[in-house]
Amino acid sequence: MLAITIRSQLTLLVLASLTITACGAGATITPTATPRVTPAAMPTPTVSLASTPTATATPVAQETTQVVPTSIITPTGAHKIFHIVPQQSEARYRAREQLLGRSLPNDAVGRTQAIEGQIALTADGKIDSQRSRFTVDLTTLRSDETRRDNYIKQNTLEVAKYPTADFQPTEVQGLPWPLPTNGQASFQLVGNLTVHGVTKPVTWNVQASFDGTRITGTAITQVTFQDFAMTPPRVPIVLSLEDTITLELDFTLEPAP
Repeated sequence: MLAITIRSQLTLLVLASLTITACGAGATITPTATPRVTPAAMPTPTVSLASTPTATATPVAQETTQVVPTSIITPTGAHKIFHIVPQQSEARYRAREQLLGRSLPNDAVGRTQAIEGQIALTADGKIDSQRSRFTVDLTTLRSDETRRDNYIKQNTLEVAKYPTADFQPTEVQGLPWPLPTNGQASFQLVGNLTVHGVTKPVTWNVQASFDGTRITGTAITQVTFQDFAMTPPRVPIVLSLEDTITLELDFTLEPAP
């Protein structure tokens, strides 16, 4: 009887174990939800437009490159500069000869190509006198009479002391502007002529021809020996020159490179 009771209890225990196992295998375990903690809302700061300073943008420096135009404009405002071409130019003096006080139908003419210089014009067609000058080497003057040349250069011009004649243009009158590229024009060139250490204002009458950028022509003026404190070349009883001298310049001008 005791054995039956023990066996019955074992059977119940086995059945109970199987029942628990079967229930455990088919059950779904639902995880416990973790409560979500919502952070407390942070207070939004109030911005006052009246009290908030306006931010100022700091400009970014940019490197700039200055472009220098390639032109013949000079710091003094010269717009066009023309150089004289010595090989195609000639400076002359012309004076009437005298014999025993009577004028002869013959002119003494001395000439040279030893000329250098330039003329500068501003953008409005005026002379830039600081950059304009022509110089003639008087020691190279030649005529058809060597003895006359020697006498004039030694005793009248005194080229050992005053070897050059210099002309500085200061004003141009009647020059068409802008410069034409063809045709002819007459105008006057005013400036200061220095000879024998004396400077005098003179006016040249100019006849010019224009061919593209090239200018050719002749400039003429008259002076006296006395204007420049020179003694006219006179040899008693023989040949001498009248006091009035005509100065001439055949010129070719080309633009500066």
